[in-house]
Amino acid sequence: MTTLSAANRDTIVALIISSLRDLYEQNGIEADGDLSEDTCLIGRRAALDSLGLVTLIVDLEQKIEETFDSALTLANERAMSQKHSPFLTVGSLATYICTLLDEQRNA
Repeated sequence: MTTLSAANRDTIVALIISSLRDLYEQNGIEADGDLSEDTCLIGRRAALDSLGLVTLIVDLEQKIEETFDSALTLANERAMSQKHSPFLTVGSLATYICTLLDEQRNA
């Protein structure tokens, strides 16, 4: 069983941050400090509302398909039923995407 390399995880984090920056810019949102793996995507400390999160997810699905040649559905029953949402932070979303890509490649 092969897993995505750290370089690929770094690429995924960069894709998420890029999408988040674009979304902030489109909506006139000022990013509080540097965006990182600890940046909150949902919850009280997040700048995104539910529509913003949906927009981010759609953008990421497109970028993942272009970058990794893999079509993923990020907002599915599996994601929604987890005890800890994969959409809490940039890092948790990157880990979730890596997991999905690994499973797809090893299927």
